[in-house]
Amino acid sequence: MGQHCCETRDFDGTTRGYRQALVAVIIINAAMFVVEILGGAWAGSQALKADALDFLGDALTYGLSLWVIGRSLKTRASAALLKGISLALMGFWVLGSTIWQVWVLGVPSAGIMGAIGVLALVANLASVLILLRYRDGDANVRSVWLCSRNDAIGNVAVIGAAVLVSVTASPWPDLAVAALMAGLFLKSSVSIIRQSLEELRQQPSH
Repeated sequence: MGQHCCETRDFDGTTRGYRQALVAVIIINAAMFVVEILGGAWAGSQALKADALDFLGDALTYGLSLWVIGRSLKTRASAALLKGISLALMGFWVLGSTIWQVWVLGVPSAGIMGAIGVLALVANLASVLILLRYRDGDANVRSVWLCSRNDAIGNVAVIGAAVLVSVTASPWPDLAVAALMAGLFLKSSVSIIRQSLEELRQQPSH
């Protein structure tokens, strides 16, 4: 049995198992970005497009996380800070595009939304299970876990929105979920930025 690295905030990801876990979730997220961005355009769903953007952001940030493993705490914390800022920008983009979408309302396809939402949920649950034992650690490691957790929550919300769109024949549930996802991005970005800044402050000045 390997070390249960989720038990400490000091874990920095320098294990073969963690690297393999990151590669697996990078592949999953990149594939689901392609599926959801095409599905979102096909269904006319803002929530699916927001979730697709999240998949892309995760694939890129997981790649950054993989690159900084084994480097200095300052480098890892700086990378996490960059990820936190990019997550905040993503949240503002989704929020802004959702507000814009309100002015050009169209009812998205609930069937396509639901089907792709279920597929995305399965993909994200797989990522969450792969990363579960690595949910704690330094800011770089923790940011990976928070992104994966957010994805799973977002997918459940997209499926719920698809059901409500079908029942109400209204686009508002789709837009509401997109706005909630934007809020989740912003909340997680604050957590990541706060921990990374704390780790940077712990570094000795030269």
